[in-house]
Amino acid sequence: MANKDWGKVKQGTKAVWAGEGETYFEGAAQVPIVNSVSYNHDDLDEWFEVATGKREGHIYSRNTNPTVQVFEEKMRILESAEAATSFSTGMAAISNTLFALLSPGERVVTVKDTYGGTSIVFLEHLPRFGIDVKMCETNDADEIEAEINKGCDLLYLETPTNPTMKVLDLKRLIKAGKKQNAVVMVDSTFATPINQNPIALGTDLVVHSATKFIGGHSDAMGGVICGRSDLVKKVYSFREINGATLDANSAYLLLRGLKTLKLRIEKQNDNAMALAEYLSNHKNVEDVFYPGLEGDAGHEVAKSQMKGFSGMLSFSLKGGFYDVRKILPNLRFAHRAAHLGGVETIVGPPRTTSHVELTENQRQKLGIPESLVRCSVGIEDIEDIIDDFSQALAKI
Repeated sequence: MANKDWGKVKQGTKAVWAGEGETYFEGAAQVPIVNSVSYNHDDLDEWFEVATGKREGHIYSRNTNPTVQVFEEKMRILESAEAATSFSTGMAAISNTLFALLSPGERVVTVKDTYGGTSIVFLEHLPRFGIDVKMCETNDADEIEAEINKGCDLLYLETPTNPTMKVLDLKRLIKAGKKQNAVVMVDSTFATPINQNPIALGTDLVVHSATKFIGGHSDAMGGVICGRSDLVKKVYSFREINGATLDANSAYLLLRGLKTLKLRIEKQNDNAMALAEYLSNHKNVEDVFYPGLEGDAGHEVAKSQMKGFSGMLSFSLKGGFYDVRKILPNLRFAHRAAHLGGVETIVGPPRTTSHVELTENQRQKLGIPESLVRCSVGIEDIEDIIDDFSQALAKI
């Protein structure tokens, strides 16, 4: 299907068909795994043209690979972006993009509630290269906008945030960033292209840890950025030399996962909403953080920029970390693991998952209590999920 026609097609169909349709080896109906490191060219002039980007083709799989290329094109179309490039992990996508686009003396504005690994890049690594980083209170849009107006070369946003599910007003903050000619980058991992499309709201780049909901089966790692072609080209050139390349086998597994993306996300949205409502009424639960709840601070903004509220939620327990120790081992239908976005329910405290790199004091400063549990809700029958949490909470 011609690229110009994809705008008429809905996301579920794009997830299945986008980027595909070429004639594969022996008429294969599925994208083949191409594990070749290099690609033969008998014609030296053709080889040169491919190597210099004047002709379509491949020369070396650290640069491009046929299987990986299909994954990138599918993600590009899902995000309605000009271009996309992929990486070996989500953190490779984030760190490569930041280092590719920033130079000493430039200024980044971001929020405190980013994923823990991203926070480490902002707190420790970018400042070592003379890059000024301002981390704002996530719920204070006025402060974020004021800091943008002081000067901003790159605005980095994450919404919903990991793990407290805070929602940023993308339209407002992207507009403020554009006034300062800043590159605006949004981590939309928790939302996926099914629930949220930051490029449609004006962002320059959207990043996903494809390891999570994109793959959906906890068996492949990867990352991807989609957005303006000039920016993606710069990041690709950096990644080509940096070497954080997505391999063909992982790309194949991510492509397989994408086929059911819409089905999985819609089910996980529904399950997370039901579990959030149940937990919000439980006597042992202090707070529930889920933008789908009407009382959530981010609910109205989420309604305006999201099609669904995500399969992620978090909740804090009245008894602190003591209660966390009591309930997690007693859940029957949940992995206790440092992961999210899979078809199975996955739980864990930030101290061993999203913010394991930070100290307890650092987590507290970011508003992440030790009593917090992050929950990636799976596709199980919701009655069984709720019954499981009920029996585990009864152990307190």
